[in-house]
Order: sequence, then C-alpha cells, then structure tokens
Amino acid sequence: MVTSHLFTGFTQDSPLPLDSGASLYPVAISYETFGTLSATKDNVILICHALTGNSHVSGSPELPGWWDHLVGPKKAIDTNRFFVICSNVIGGCSGSTGPSSINPATGVPYGIQFPVITIGDMVRAQHALLTALEIPSLHAVIGGSMGGMQALEWAAMYPTYVKSVVAIACTARLSPQALAFDSVGRHAILSDPNWNNGFYYGLDIQPNRGLAIARMIGHITYLSEESMRLKFGRNLQQRSDYGYDFSTEFQVESYLQYQGDKFVNRFDANSYLYLTKAVNYFDLHKKYGSLDIAFQESQAHFLIISISSDWLYPPHQSKELVSTLMKLNKWVSYANLESPYGHDAFLIQNDQLSELSGSFV
Repeated sequence: MVTSHLFTGFTQDSPLPLDSGASLYPVAISYETFGTLSATKDNVILICHALTGNSHVSGSPELPGWWDHLVGPKKAIDTNRFFVICSNVIGGCSGSTGPSSINPATGVPYGIQFPVITIGDMVRAQHALLTALEIPSLHAVIGGSMGGMQALEWAAMYPTYVKSVVAIACTARLSPQALAFDSVGRHAILSDPNWNNGFYYGLDIQPNRGLAIARMIGHITYLSEESMRLKFGRNLQQRSDYGYDFSTEFQVESYLQYQGDKFVNRFDANSYLYLTKAVNYFDLHKKYGSLDIAFQESQAHFLIISISSDWLYPPHQSKELVSTLMKLNKWVSYANLESPYGHDAFLIQNDQLSELSGSFV
C-alpha cells in the first residue's frame, strides 16, 4: 500500500536553519509511505533518493517505483515487516520546497533567491518530518548515491537515532573529477539564454537545452566504459556509413540525446543547480574535522556497498569509510558488487544487492 502525504512545518518565528547561515520557512515535504507502522513505531526504514529521484520508491505495475525490485511485500526491504518512508528532498522539484516553490516574501517562485542548501539541510528537514510523525528512532536509513550521502549524514548528525545505515555507491566527499563534471553541467544550464537568471517560471520558453546537456553529461558519469561498449560500441544509428556532417550518427549519441530530452519533461533546471551544488558541498571530513570525528558517536550498524565499475564514486572511497568505521570499532560490513553497469548499477535489479540489504536490515 502506497500513500502520499504532505508535511508543512517551520514558521517565520521558528524557521529551518541552514548550513549556509540562511533559514527557510515555511517548508513543505512531500513523502510516500509503504507498509504499516507498528504499534511501538520501531519498524521504520527511511529511504533517501538520489539526485534526480523522488519519493516514489515502490509502486504498482501501472506506476512502478525506482526501486521496485528492492522495496515491497516479501522483497529485500519487506513492506510486510517494515514501514518505509521516502521523502522528496528540499531543493528538488517533486513536491517539497525548492526553487520553483512560492517565496512568501514576494508571492512568486523563488528562482535563484532560494537559499543554497546542503545534504545536512536535507537531513535536518527529514528529521523534522519524523519528529512530527512522532517516530522515536529509525530501524534503518538506506540510500544510494546522493541518498547514500544522506544516510551517512544521518549517522553523523543524529548518532543515537539511527540503528542501521546502508550506504550504496556513495562517498564521504566528491573527487575533483566528480566536482568538475557537475560544474560543467551547471554551466550548460547557466549558459542557456532561456535560463533568464533563474526566473523562467511561467514563461513559454524554458532552459531545456541547457538542462538536457547537463543531463547528458551527468548520464555519462553514471555509466561505465564497459557498459557503453557492450550496449552501443561504435554502432551507427539508422545508417550504414558516416554522413560527414554534424548530425547525430552514433547510437551512443542518440541515446544520450534521448535521455536529455526525456529529462527536461520531469525536472527543473534550477533544482538541478541546487542539488548538484549540495552534493558538491558534501564533505564529512571538512564539516566534522575528520571522518573519525564524524562517526565516533554513532551507534549505528553500517553496511557499505560499492560498485566495481563505478568511476564516479569508485570503490576506494567506500573502503575509506569502512576503514574509518573499523578503526572506530563500529559494527560494519562491506561488499563490492561486481557489475559492468557503472554507478547506475544500484538502480538495476541485482540479486546480490537484494540479498545483502535484505539480510542486513
């Protein structure tokens, strides 16, 4: 059973404090719940979505969720046992407060007047939601990619609230290479003349070209060289020879263009700017002084999972987390999943991922 909800909290007198020093009010958080809450409220699992994900983590054949193979009745995250909550992050565009929301001070969408947010701010807002729901603790926090960053931040920020953490295909801080790809993606949006300094809401023309290019760039990082070679090779798209022009000729070009064009129909360009910036700012070393300090008070059990072919957040970054947790005498398990699909492998049905996460929670 999937149920959609909307929580609104924080006021001018008691706003949501942000890591930047700014504050935000009111804050709406849209979320979905799956399963039944136990009488003692001790069966709650929070699932955190990735950069362009949303709260619809599981669904029906007519409206499938992005983790249907993992979450549901008698699946790894068994909704017959657990009450699963997945909320849309603040700064996004799927119902929670973000740059497309109405600014109470002006009566029009925030645009780039929306304050810059961090992963910590997302987690702080999620904690407010759970507090409003009178959830005394979390049985587990689970997420992949940006969702995994949120899971790690939960363990650091609320060390006694979370019993288990499953962090998949993520890192404690981005590499310079990952920062660079995000920067180029943002520049594609900022350079689109239709971006209009972030105030394009209600206009006939949107910054679709810039957002599509940003998605194409990002999508390259989610794949691997092996998966692209196996899927596309150097095959041409609907032609037998080169055209000696600048049209789309290779299958991989056509695929990326399709991904970019599809993306603009469901995502907001400003949200892409804000969420990639939040990911870029995520740095547990800097925020807490070191990884040791970040996790030293945590009482959670950890399962860290990396993907063998993930070059965006490569396995050695997960191993750094595991080494730190082991040094701190924390309860931690680690697995490196063999997969040719790159970073996106955590979204693809994988028996190993199901077995690991199911047995852990």
